[in-house]
Amino acid sequence: MRPQSVRTRITELFGIRHPVLCGGLMWLADANYAAAAANAGSIGFMTAKTFPDPGRWKEELEKARQLANGNPLGVNLYISQRPEENEMLTGHADLALQAGVRSFETAAMPPADLVRQLKEGGAKVIHKVASVRHAVSAATKLDIDAVSVVGMECGGHPGLNMVGNMVQGVLAALRVDIPVVIGGGIGHGRQLAGALAFGAEGVVLGTRLLVANEIWSHDAVKQRVLQADETSSRLVLASMRNTYRVVDNETARKVAELEAAGVSDYESYRAHVRGTLQKEAYEEGDPEKGLLSMGQSAVFADRVEPLGDIIDRLVKEMDEALNRLQAVRVSHEAAAE
Repeated sequence: MRPQSVRTRITELFGIRHPVLCGGLMWLADANYAAAAANAGSIGFMTAKTFPDPGRWKEELEKARQLANGNPLGVNLYISQRPEENEMLTGHADLALQAGVRSFETAAMPPADLVRQLKEGGAKVIHKVASVRHAVSAATKLDIDAVSVVGMECGGHPGLNMVGNMVQGVLAALRVDIPVVIGGGIGHGRQLAGALAFGAEGVVLGTRLLVANEIWSHDAVKQRVLQADETSSRLVLASMRNTYRVVDNETARKVAELEAAGVSDYESYRAHVRGTLQKEAYEEGDPEKGLLSMGQSAVFADRVEPLGDIIDRLVKEMDEALNRLQAVRVSHEAAAE
């Protein structure tokens, strides 16, 4: 477990050692995941929608509390475009607050009412967006404490603009006053050092953690991630304004074929895009089944290992990168000679 080597507004906000957040992963971000992140000096966000039954959710929160040894825990609340899918969030947020959780990651649609509920409960809230424009809007219109901005490299939903982090990461830090975290394609400590140089306060990981021991998915799915390089994902559903970066598998190719043929009827896609297919793939070990979120940072995953080891390695690489920058920097005294 590496000691703290940098202090940023994000480490101060969440009370963590390292400026690394472990983002919510649908079906996968459970108590084991969140506790492993907490014990590694990071913070992990359990996905509330993974546990739709309130009793089951309460049990998972208690399990996480016991495993985290007093370290901060987080909860992810994803706000869908379909209102009926969000009805559970208010109750689940209350249960999390009752369990002592004070760090929340919201994502997707603007969560004004939900943020109000969380802030009244004394929580810190970071909202995830896919564009600088939405980051500026969230920072000015919502009572949030930080914002995470994901670039086109990210697994899951990278938005519609397809702007990478080399541009978007810098713009976000320039245009947003509250703490900014960068996500999308992050899997190496050099990128963490770069994010800090951009003006961001940290990074959020997703894909890079898919090979952690604490992720319960079948080993065959993890092996698919290990085999991936930076070209092994593909974008689908852009035609429906719901762009999704996923494993380039059999299901994704079927969806791409429907889009290429100009099919616009959602019912024609339903059998391929329903979310429970992901869960089945993770359980059965079939990486060809369903749209499985995976970003370009899969290229940095080279082994199945404890989540804590991944975080430690990332921080070690960051320290090495920062030391290199210091070594190549010319001092004013030397430049004057």
